[in-house]
Amino acid sequence: MKLISILVPCYNEEQALPFFYNEITDVASQMKESNGLDFEFIFVDDGSKDNTLNTIKDYYRYDKRVRYVSFSRNFGKEAAIFAGLSAAKGDYVALMDADLQDPPSLLPEMYNIISSNNNIDCVATRRVTRSGEPLLRSFFARLFYRMINKISKTEIVDGARDFRLMSRRMVDAILSITETNRFSKGIFSWVGFNTEWLEYENIERVAGKTKWSFWKLFVYSIDGVLAFSTVPLAIASFSGLVFCFIAFLFIIFIVVRAAVWGDPVAGWPSTVCIILMIGGIQLFSIGILGQYLAKAYLETKNRPIYIVRETDQD
Repeated sequence: MKLISILVPCYNEEQALPFFYNEITDVASQMKESNGLDFEFIFVDDGSKDNTLNTIKDYYRYDKRVRYVSFSRNFGKEAAIFAGLSAAKGDYVALMDADLQDPPSLLPEMYNIISSNNNIDCVATRRVTRSGEPLLRSFFARLFYRMINKISKTEIVDGARDFRLMSRRMVDAILSITETNRFSKGIFSWVGFNTEWLEYENIERVAGKTKWSFWKLFVYSIDGVLAFSTVPLAIASFSGLVFCFIAFLFIIFIVVRAAVWGDPVAGWPSTVCIILMIGGIQLFSIGILGQYLAKAYLETKNRPIYIVRETDQD
C-alpha cells in the first residue's frame, strides 16, 4: 500500500485547522477507497502564539495518521517545509497550506498524474488569477516573477504555489540541499525532475489572516534573487564602469571649457547633484555586495535550520 505524506506548515492557524482537517480527511478517505492509499498528516507548528499546537495535539490523540513537529520559536515557513520533508515517510509527499487556499480536492488528480507516468516526479499548482488580492501586491508579484526569470537560470513559474505532490526521489534531492537561507520555490526548480502543472483560480483563506505582509513578501523576494542569481553583483560592477566612463567624459569637457571660455566656477549646483547621485550609486552597490556577504556569513555559522521543542515521537 502506497503511503502519501501530507505536509502542513502552520503558524497561528488555530481558526483554519478545523476546516482543513475535515476536508483533508474526507479526501484521504476517498483516495484510500478508490486507490488503496494510506496517509500520514504531518503538521509543523512554526512557533505559533495561539492554540495551533493544542489543536494539532487533539487530532493526534484520536487519529493515528496525525504526526506533528513543534519548533522552539518561529523559524519561518522555509524551515517548517524542510522539517516536514525530513519527517515525511511517504512514497509521495504533498506540501500544502492549512488555510485551504491549496484545495485538497486537487489531490486525487495530482496522484493520478504522478502515479501513471514514471517520467513525472512532481505535480505542482499555479494560480491563473489573483482575484481577492490587492492590486499593488499582484503587480509587484508579477514583476518579481518576470525579473527573476530574466536574471536567473532557474525558472520559477509565475503564480506557482508551494502546493505540490512530489515523488520520494525528488524529496530526497531537496533534503540533500542543507543551505540555511532557503527559497523553496527556487529549490523545487533547481533540483530538476519533470513537473506537471495544474492551474486553478485563486481561492481566499477559509479563516484567519494572512501572515505575509507586503514587507515580508518584499524581503522574501530579495532572498530569492540572492539565492539564485549573481546578476545584481554584475549590475553593480557595470554601473561602476559606466560612471567611470561618464566621469572621464566630464573631465575632458571641463578642461576644454575652462581652457576656451575660462569658466571654472559655474555649475556648482549640478556638481553637487552629480556627487550625490554617484554617492548613492556607490552605497547601493556596496549594499548589494553586503547582502551577498551577509548570506555567506550566515551560512558559515552552520547553525541548524530549526530547533524542535517537541514532536509526536517524544
